[in-house]
Amino acid sequence: MDGVPEPHTGWTFLTNHARVLAAIADDHSVRIRDIAAYCRLTERAVQKIIADLEQDGYLSHTREGRSNTYRIHPTKVLRHPAEAGAGLTVASLLTLLVQDEADRTTPPG
Repeated sequence: MDGVPEPHTGWTFLTNHARVLAAIADDHSVRIRDIAAYCRLTERAVQKIIADLEQDGYLSHTREGRSNTYRIHPTKVLRHPAEAGAGLTVASLLTLLVQDEADRTTPPG
């Protein structure tokens, strides 16, 4: 194991919850260790975020052998009153994040 990831200082546009959700959207069988490395968080922090997302109904999981398979609930409305009032869903957030990721990884031309 590579140890604790180097923390990011300062503010960012996306929360750690959004980053974890996007990592799971990219691979529904992703390991907590891999999410932690991708999001630059500790495994403990990722476990807490996943528990938060499950508790509020944004995510669920099933155990398959020694691993988890996650299911995102795309029609769940986002929590903040500004987004909730507009009816923005998890699917709309992930669509933006996935498109951005595709744009960054697709070679030009």
